[in-house]
Amino acid sequence: MAMGAEISSLSTTLEELTRRVGSLADAAQSDDEEAAMELFGVERSLSGALRRLRKLAEHRR
Repeated sequence: MAMGAEISSLSTTLEELTRRVGSLADAAQSDDEEAAMELFGVERSLSGALRRLRKLAEHRR
């Protein structure tokens, strides 16, 4: 698979994972504030990685 297609596929997967972690964090807010805080931190890290992948994909076009 070409690198551009692989990066696009990874971006799509990472976007879905980021959304799922965010949903878990939202759900955990009322039950377990500590877990919610950690999950929001993970979501921020994933969002940063997604931005970097998208930037790389744009650079490769």
